[in-house]
Amino acid sequence: MKIQYRPSLSSYQPAPLPENSSLTLELSWVMGLLFLAVALLVLLLGQTPVYRPLVGAMSINFLAMMVEALPFMLIGSLVGGVIEVFVPVAWVERVFQRRHLRGVLVAGAMGLVFPVCECAVVPVIRRLLSKGVPFGAALAFLLGGPIVNPLVAASTAVAYSFTWHPVALRLGCGYLIAVVVGLLLGRWFNRDNGLTAAIQQTASLGCGHIHCDHGNDKPGLKSQLFHALGHAADGFFSVGSYLVIGTFIAAFVRSAVSLEVFNQLLGAPWQAIVLMMAMAVLLNLCSEADAFIAASFRGLLPPSAQLAFMVLGPMFDLKLLLLYFGLFSKRAIVCLVSAVLSLVLLTMLALHYLLPNSF
Repeated sequence: MKIQYRPSLSSYQPAPLPENSSLTLELSWVMGLLFLAVALLVLLLGQTPVYRPLVGAMSINFLAMMVEALPFMLIGSLVGGVIEVFVPVAWVERVFQRRHLRGVLVAGAMGLVFPVCECAVVPVIRRLLSKGVPFGAALAFLLGGPIVNPLVAASTAVAYSFTWHPVALRLGCGYLIAVVVGLLLGRWFNRDNGLTAAIQQTASLGCGHIHCDHGNDKPGLKSQLFHALGHAADGFFSVGSYLVIGTFIAAFVRSAVSLEVFNQLLGAPWQAIVLMMAMAVLLNLCSEADAFIAASFRGLLPPSAQLAFMVLGPMFDLKLLLLYFGLFSKRAIVCLVSAVLSLVLLTMLALHYLLPNSF
């Protein structure tokens, strides 16, 4: 007698914590406590006449950016959950299993078919690598997928009032850098020297959810939809705190820093680019929402600096660095981070001098 599976709220359990989860959890707690302390301090300062205008301006900027960014972050989480459940990984593996150059070129644009953010793409890459997907192709999808996808294009267009130059430049630069890094590191690294021992020894890796059914009996549509919503909720709440903290910092900078400071940065574009790259690494924003933070600096920082923020963030930040330690060898991580930082800086400097008024 076959027992029919009936999903319920009690049947859903989140995925087990990945490697380095304790360190990630500790950092999340520290960031959360610091944010609450600073937010409380700002709230108290807002009760005084001296700081009331500043707090009022921060509140307006914060709410405006949050209202614009949250819908795209929610859509991205839902799409990631649907892809996890309904799109067979075997199909993606067959696409990647091609000649080195062609596989990397295709992988860099796979985000157009699988629109996932940088948080959702890491588990996918982990499984693809465990299945034997070429190292360079996996890197190209890892770096390009969170940028070269329709959700990021739509959010960037909304953030920049449907000015399409930022959209084209962001997707174009993201694809170019992802392909170059994939081709370079694909020549130097492979499964033997580029992956951790755990990935090398793993024949296959499931999604890790207790309600998943990867056996012969395929669950029904209702079960799959519930499964997809569970993945979406995990993704949304795991990165939502980063969006709140990043938006708060951007609102503070926009409201508190004088225009003279930004005018000095306009005279030294490399300083503005490096500053925005540092912010991208520290803020840990989601690729579906970071364009609204970058757009808040229009008129204050050059377009190349804003673009550096939008291109680097989905490729490398603190949370991604922790996740990379569960995938790649230390040497591969050093080469990956160095290549991404160097290429983003050089590309943005070239754009600044070739297209100074690009948007």
